[in-house]
Amino acid sequence: MGKLVVLTVLGASLALIGERLLTFRERVTTSREIKSTEPKNCHLIEGLENGSEDIDILPSGLAFISTGLKYPGMPNFAPDKPGSIFLMDLNEPNPKAQALEISDGFDKESLNPHGISTFIDKDNTVYLYVVNHPHMDSTVEIFKFEEQQRSLIHLKTIKHELLKSVNDIVVLGPEQFYATRDHYFTSYFLVLLEMIMDFHWTYVLFYSPSEVKVVAQGFSSANGITVSLDQKYVYVADVIAKNMHIMKKHDNWDLTQVKVIQLGTLVDNLTVDPATGDILAGCHPNPMKLLTYNPEDPPGSEVLRIQDALSDNPRVSTLYANDGSVLQASTVASVYREKVLIGTVFHKALYCEL
Repeated sequence: MGKLVVLTVLGASLALIGERLLTFRERVTTSREIKSTEPKNCHLIEGLENGSEDIDILPSGLAFISTGLKYPGMPNFAPDKPGSIFLMDLNEPNPKAQALEISDGFDKESLNPHGISTFIDKDNTVYLYVVNHPHMDSTVEIFKFEEQQRSLIHLKTIKHELLKSVNDIVVLGPEQFYATRDHYFTSYFLVLLEMIMDFHWTYVLFYSPSEVKVVAQGFSSANGITVSLDQKYVYVADVIAKNMHIMKKHDNWDLTQVKVIQLGTLVDNLTVDPATGDILAGCHPNPMKLLTYNPEDPPGSEVLRIQDALSDNPRVSTLYANDGSVLQASTVASVYREKVLIGTVFHKALYCEL
């Protein structure tokens, strides 16, 4: 009888693993033809050669760009070079990217920047929050931006047991932010198993000096996160599930789900157009090409615009699409006055005039 039970459980387990493996394979091998959609005035940004994973633009038009991310399973064209934060002034006729100097006292060699978010204090001081992965760990670094010197002064490193496998961040107050955890496990093998089994163990957390808590959970892989212009709603990308969650923000910082918008592509980082409130999503239309990188057949890029997201009929359109011949593995698009910057995991970055 005992053997029968064991065999039954084993058979059911193998059947479940097989079903999940087939589902995962379907998700990542689905390849659709990419119809080129490119604004007329686009060019690659000189100096950004090793990724531009996240971009945050101030109301003044100064754009911060995180570059040099080393992420398990992803290519890296400069593995021995630390990451950097670049700055662009989009008010200039021909804006250039400039690496920002970082103050002494911070271990610059360990900088491995992922998601970033800016916060402007009441006295107009600009702070940059950076998700960092030093030695493949996860921290949040707080920098003060010195505009005249074009530099960053490191103020604080935030660590917490819930800040594991952090992907992205959106700051809403002094040391008050939401962050996403994209994987429950940290080892590459277990992460792969987690993706295949689709455990839905990832979450969004809220951090403040007085309270740290999980505020939304049950995501396949919580990725990009941003907030609506009125700060009433938080938008969360679930990259593996190919969708975007709209969450209502409550006074106690908890989040409750309002709706989910299916997008049919791997959704990475999210930003909001400051002029319209539209949501821009950097996406990966060729999952398998991303996971098994071949420079002769690279992954494409895709940027979606989501309009009227809270309505019964959100409108989704393609702002940019390329088969990888120009831009590979797009992660983010950020807009300022009819100009858009498009970033990537490990490739270049693109500047376009809309």
